[in-house]
Amino acid sequence: MPAAPTPLRLRLNASALAANFRDLAGRAGVPAYPAVKADAYGLGAREVVKRLEPLGPAGFAVATWPEALALERPDLELLILHGFTADSAEAAAALPKARPVLATPAQIAAWAAAFPGREADLMVETGMNRLGIDPADVGATLAAMPIRIIHSHLACADEPAHPLTLKQLEVFRAVAAATPAQGHALANTAGIHWGREFSFSAVRPGLGLYGGKAHPSATSQQVVTPEARILQIRTVPAGQGVGYGATWTAPIDSRIAIMNIGYADGIPRRTAPHLSLQAGTTTIPAVGIISMDMIAADVSGLDIAEGDWLSLNWHLPTLGAASGISQYELLVRLGHRFERVWEG
Repeated sequence: MPAAPTPLRLRLNASALAANFRDLAGRAGVPAYPAVKADAYGLGAREVVKRLEPLGPAGFAVATWPEALALERPDLELLILHGFTADSAEAAAALPKARPVLATPAQIAAWAAAFPGREADLMVETGMNRLGIDPADVGATLAAMPIRIIHSHLACADEPAHPLTLKQLEVFRAVAAATPAQGHALANTAGIHWGREFSFSAVRPGLGLYGGKAHPSATSQQVVTPEARILQIRTVPAGQGVGYGATWTAPIDSRIAIMNIGYADGIPRRTAPHLSLQAGTTTIPAVGIISMDMIAADVSGLDIAEGDWLSLNWHLPTLGAASGISQYELLVRLGHRFERVWEG
């Protein structure tokens, strides 16, 4: 079948991605394992790995074995954050440098049975009550298999005054003191901004790599800009509505552009009151409700035509704060219909 041009694309700034990695790795002062799970937060994991690899990461972190296989890089050091089950043995055998981050006694037993003597990592529960074994069980695990890095995860590091973060640090320090032969990793992007006492021997940056602001002191550069083509431009007379529910009414005769993008592409309906678009230096308000495949914008007085491209203002901290939608969701929801175009 012939190819057809896509009417929407993600502009991805490789220079900003690299700058964000350098900033976070420099703050941490220890080796970094960039998180490329969920297809690198929606940007495309293979392409992100290709652009970050020359910067010297220790390896990369994914959630599952299928994500690891999808990279098609058996030469990479990979962390499998969701651990291991026996039915993943074939995948693990194909990825000799991948290490599961084991989080339960059943996972530990399954790994020891499938790959005796092969290194793994270990997740310890320090207060988040998500994944991880009890700190009291670490010694028995170390006696059963070689463990490279012991991990934990911060629950509230994006809130600078939250007391749980220091409590988790105290618990993890005790684990680290009792296991001097292992490496230790606690900090995600937000944790890196708490200072080097959270760095231990490795960190796992995620959101901040891709332009999110995980902590008030963060200064990440924007990496992702969605763009879409104009399907139609029509003049809407004063007093008439636009879109489902006619929630926006033209105050005067208005020139309305209908964009080829919608909530099926990961533009949540809740962003509609806060969403704007960009044509050069001109900011254009979105109007009406976001449809499955279309967004309307008021281009009155602008030299814009059908087929032109407009950018969505997708500054994650600003849009997330205004809409109440997690910055993570604003990234990972961006769908497969986008062409991903790397620049810089």
